[in-house]
Amino acid sequence: MRTSPIRRWKFLLADEPEAWAKGFDDETWRTVVVPHDWSVEHAFDPSCSSGTGYLPGGVGWYRGHVSLAALGITPGQRLRLVFHGVYQNADVWVNGYHLGSRPSGWARFSFDLTEILGYAPGDDLVIAVRVDRTEVSDSRWYNGSGLTRPVDLEVSEAVHLAEHGTTIETINTDAGVRVRQTVVNDGDQDTTITIDHELRSLTTDAVHRFSAEVRVPAGASREVETVERVAEPELWSADHPHLYRLTTTLGPGGDAYELVVGLRVVRFDADHGFFVNDEPQTLKGVCLHEDAGVLGTAVPAAVWARRLLALKAMGANAVRMAHNPHSPELYTLCDVLGFYVIDEAFDEWENPKNKWWQGHNVYPPRHQGPAASFPAWHAADLTAMIEAHRHHPSVVAWSIGNEVDYPNDPYASPLFAEMTGNNDASKPAAERAYDPNRPDMRRLTTIATRLIGLVRAADPTRPVTLAAAFPELSSRTGLLDGLDLTGYNYKEHLYEADHARFPDQPLVGSENGHSYEAWRHVADKEYVAGQFLWTGIDYLGEARGWPVHGSPAGLLTTAGFEKPAYHLRRSWWSGTPMVYVVTRSHPGRPLARTWDHEPGQDVEVICFANTDELELTCGAEKIPLTFDDTAGWWRAVVPYRPAPLTVVGRTPDVSVFDSLGSRGKAASIDAQVWNLPAGVAATGDVIQVEVTLRDEDGNLAADDRVVSAEVSGGDLLGLDNGDLGDPTPYPQPSRCTHDGRLIVYVRGGPSTVVTLRAPGVADVRLDQSDRR
Repeated sequence: MRTSPIRRWKFLLADEPEAWAKGFDDETWRTVVVPHDWSVEHAFDPSCSSGTGYLPGGVGWYRGHVSLAALGITPGQRLRLVFHGVYQNADVWVNGYHLGSRPSGWARFSFDLTEILGYAPGDDLVIAVRVDRTEVSDSRWYNGSGLTRPVDLEVSEAVHLAEHGTTIETINTDAGVRVRQTVVNDGDQDTTITIDHELRSLTTDAVHRFSAEVRVPAGASREVETVERVAEPELWSADHPHLYRLTTTLGPGGDAYELVVGLRVVRFDADHGFFVNDEPQTLKGVCLHEDAGVLGTAVPAAVWARRLLALKAMGANAVRMAHNPHSPELYTLCDVLGFYVIDEAFDEWENPKNKWWQGHNVYPPRHQGPAASFPAWHAADLTAMIEAHRHHPSVVAWSIGNEVDYPNDPYASPLFAEMTGNNDASKPAAERAYDPNRPDMRRLTTIATRLIGLVRAADPTRPVTLAAAFPELSSRTGLLDGLDLTGYNYKEHLYEADHARFPDQPLVGSENGHSYEAWRHVADKEYVAGQFLWTGIDYLGEARGWPVHGSPAGLLTTAGFEKPAYHLRRSWWSGTPMVYVVTRSHPGRPLARTWDHEPGQDVEVICFANTDELELTCGAEKIPLTFDDTAGWWRAVVPYRPAPLTVVGRTPDVSVFDSLGSRGKAASIDAQVWNLPAGVAATGDVIQVEVTLRDEDGNLAADDRVVSAEVSGGDLLGLDNGDLGDPTPYPQPSRCTHDGRLIVYVRGGPSTVVTLRAPGVADVRLDQSDRR
């Protein structure tokens, strides 16, 4: 099978009623590169929804033109059009034939174009897609607008594997492997088909070959199962993400397929937590939404790689895809880099949750969103997620929903006269009280039973879970009874009692706060499989109110830069020795890398460390440190004087240090092109330039400047400083740094030149040709 991405499309942000027609003239339309998110191309607007980042929606049309001759299709071959996600309400025409629609903005869907090829009047295959995102309060967070994920054409032979026709299961740690495949014969002759497999290690190049044979009647399909043992298996785990390439060749004259897979066995144990290849592991996870700030949800793989590698260096080993299936590149990177994944299908079921559009918990809410299509599409959408992702070794569990049991949003129960959710601090009392006119919480059990059955039909090898918001009630209504793994969002205080109530049920913190107490509930309780922090990275939407247009809940900013909380988490999760020092002028103030205060002013100095010994000095003076067992850090109160702070951590094998001194005004621009590390491949042509303002001594500057970017031989995709309170429109070619930093994204190649300018400092010119 050959796959050809369709990257260049004509685009119009308007509802053109005749744009479906093959002969429609789109010459004046703008050319865009897909994946494409049109919402971030516009200014933030306080009249739009706070929940979706104060960015507009609308109706957009895309038209793709594909040369059939360039595709090289020969008689008897088949053609399939694949969308990996269109946000949202997509309608698709090919050469003027309306093939169908898909409401979900996250589901993979496809169309067989073979018949239409026979009617094609010429070489130009025209694909028209209408995207309707007129509802801007359609979600609790930002999801973008448009062809936000890749679009592919797949060419296959008459004898081929069915779509998603290969599954691979590791039966045991001795690498007993079961391969199941569906072979399709669309030819006009009954055929005996040979199936040759090559399983090649991407680490050592070791090869294991095996084969099978099946007779398939014309116009029919057959299931084939092969069980093999792989000698000296290289097992996949987050610590050792060994991968194999499974190449399947159908003969005679059939297709060849490649699938990257991993051999591993995972299980959740009610008493001992999570195991990979029979080794105990703790899930040190983060929840992730899908945007990357200025890039919206059209995020190149290399941008995700930079972010995931930062989280990996912090000690994270797991990702929860909140609260929908994500783009395929992210799962591939989790396989390659080593992250365990909980894949999540839905944030709401048949009834909508509150959608805050004028600030968080500001009434009245709106009730737009995916619930409207759930009754008709839930089976197809859930199955699509599993079929698209079940070959990934990183995926360890399927989640059928996030906080569908959130109290009074909209389901209620007479078992509680008043119900308070984890995000209800400012809600009116009437909104917390039981209302018999609301849908009954017991209905959720019926839906959950149906969804669990769909998951097990599509993949019986992985556990089914759900992220419960109100287990105090859900554990009494039967909602959690059919699950293989129970997920609690927050509610750590219930772990001990509920483990005693349900001793046979594995438990994981599916969403957790950043506190040291929440982490100790995992570290000190063997039966808790792990936790998933809300969140790993800041994201657009779920904003508290204008001009803030996103959530600052992450450990990384939208620009991918580390916050102080990142380094605190690193001191708890990473096994690599580290120290890090921050300060604050008063308790409750934000932590900062600042050592410039009034002489004699008492300043709280805070050290994050995971070493056996720790020593803090100010100049030549040693400062005693006290461990704060509530916050999980070391602290001291130091009268300020203009001498550097230095912290040294020691283990039996190594010493590490960090220092903090006075910061001067910006004197130069330090621009570094971020590069993928050796051995990590990510498709795309994005250049990521990390920009830092430096003072005369080379330290991070104390002031911020507006940085402008000019690009030749490429396209400027945007500048992001990570400041969610900065309403500067994303399309602008300039932006003020935030704490002295920002990142510049460019689509380019070897001839690209990026010039950076800021007031009062010298320009910086980055020529990609110099890097070859």
